[in-house]
Amino acid sequence: MSGVSVPSVSSAITARLQVQPRPTAVSEVTTAIEHTGAVVTALDVAASGSDQILIDVTCATRDDDHAAQVVTVLKSLPGVNVRRVSDRTFALHLGGKLSVESKVPLRNRDDLSMAYTPGVARVCQAIAADPAEARRLTIKHNTVAVVTDGTAVLGLGDIGPLAAMPVMEGKAVLFKQFAGIDAFPICLDTTDTDEIVNAVTAIAPAFAGINLEDIAAPRCFEIERRLRERLDIPVFHDDQHGTAIVTTAALLNALKLVGKPIGDVRIVLSGAGAAGSAVLSLVLAAGAHDVVVGDIEGIVHHDRPGLTPNLERIASITNPRGVTGSIPDALVGADVFIGVSAPDVISAADVERMAPDAIVFALANPRPEVDPDEAARYAAVVGTGRSDHPNQINNVLAFPGVFRGLLDAQSHTVTEPMLLAAARALASVVRDTELNPAYIVPSVFNPDVTPVVAKAVEQAALLADQTLEDGTPWPFAPRF
Repeated sequence: MSGVSVPSVSSAITARLQVQPRPTAVSEVTTAIEHTGAVVTALDVAASGSDQILIDVTCATRDDDHAAQVVTVLKSLPGVNVRRVSDRTFALHLGGKLSVESKVPLRNRDDLSMAYTPGVARVCQAIAADPAEARRLTIKHNTVAVVTDGTAVLGLGDIGPLAAMPVMEGKAVLFKQFAGIDAFPICLDTTDTDEIVNAVTAIAPAFAGINLEDIAAPRCFEIERRLRERLDIPVFHDDQHGTAIVTTAALLNALKLVGKPIGDVRIVLSGAGAAGSAVLSLVLAAGAHDVVVGDIEGIVHHDRPGLTPNLERIASITNPRGVTGSIPDALVGADVFIGVSAPDVISAADVERMAPDAIVFALANPRPEVDPDEAARYAAVVGTGRSDHPNQINNVLAFPGVFRGLLDAQSHTVTEPMLLAAARALASVVRDTELNPAYIVPSVFNPDVTPVVAKAVEQAALLADQTLEDGTPWPFAPRF
C-alpha cells in the first residue's frame, strides 16, 4: 500500500540480522539503511558469540516497496545474514486488538450462583418488568456497536466486511482508550440497505449507541435515517458527523486566528458525499451563510442537470450568489476551502487566487486535495487529515467524547445542536494564548478533549429532553 511520502512508524519493520563481529559492522548496517531513505528508530543486540552477533534493527519506511528495498540492501551487505523480517504493524494486529474480560470474580460457588444461575434470573425478571433497568444492570449502559458493511473503508474503498475488521477493531480500541467505552466491531456481510437496517435493529438491545462506519454514500444516508426512526438509542455516522464536528471546530479557531466572522466569509466545499453533506450542515448551523459546494461534476447549483436528491437539497441551502463552473473558479476571492473529496482537486495557484488570510483544509487521505506545503505558501492556515502535518483534523477528537456524553445523558438520539455543542467545546480546548497557524485543533492525546466534549454533549442532550416554557418540543430541524 503506497501513498505515504515520508518514513512512518505505520510502515516500520524489524529485521533480525546475523552479523560478523567486526568494529564497523553495526555502523555499516545503519548507514546502508539510511541511504535508502529509511529512518533507523531502534537497534538492539539480541545475542552475541565469538564469531557472530545477532542484532534487531527497527526502521521506519515509506511503504511496502520501500521496506522491500531496505531488505534487499541489507541482504547485499557483506558479512550480513538476514534471518527474518517482521512488519511491526502486522505484528501489533496478530490475534486481533480486542478481548473480553469479566468485571466480576468467580472465586466460588456463591459467586457463580449470583453471576449466573440461579441468581441471574431475578435480574432478568427485573428487566422484563422495566426495560429501562437494562441500562443499569447490563453492559448496555456503556456499550457501542461499531457497524460497517466494508464498502468505504478509509481510502481503500469497497474491501468487504472481513478486510474492514482491523479498522473497526481499531475504532473500538479508541473508544476504550479515550472514553472508557466498551465498543464492539459489527461487520455485516451485506450491502442491502434493508438487511443492514434490520440487522442493526435486531442487535440494538445490547447497545446504548450505534456508530455507523465506512458505509458508502448514498446508502449511508438512508441507513442512518431509518435507524434513527426505528431505534431509541443514538445513531451516529462517524464519517459524516465526526468529520463535521472536528472540521467545524478547526474552522472556528482558524477564523478566530485570522479575525474573520463566520457569517462574513465565503466558503468553498469540495465533496458532496457523506462527509461533505455533514460538514455543510454543521458549518451552516455554526453561522456560515455563503457556502459553495462542488463535486466531480463542478459547482452544485439549481440549474445543473442530473442532480440527485441529496444534491438538490444542497442546492436549496447553498450558493446564494449563483456561482457556476469548477471548484477552482469558485475559489477566486474565497476565504475558506474545505476538501473532503479526492487528491489534487486544486493547485497552489488556485490558493493564491483566494482572499488574503485564506484558510485551506485539504482532508483527503492519504493524498490531499492540494499539497499542504504548497498551499501554505499562500494560505494563512492549512489543515489536513494526515499525522505528518500540523492541524490534523482527526475524527478521534470527536467521537469518543460525543458518545461519552450521549451515554452519560442516556440520550435516545443525536441532534444537530448536540453536534454543534461538541464542535464548539472541541474548539475551546485550544486556549487563545495557544492559538497559532500550526495549532488550531488540540492533540488527540490532550487529556481535556474527551471530558470537555462529553460534558457539552451531555448538557445538550439533557436539554433536548426538556421542553420550552410554552410546552413545545425543543426545536431540531436536520438539514440532511
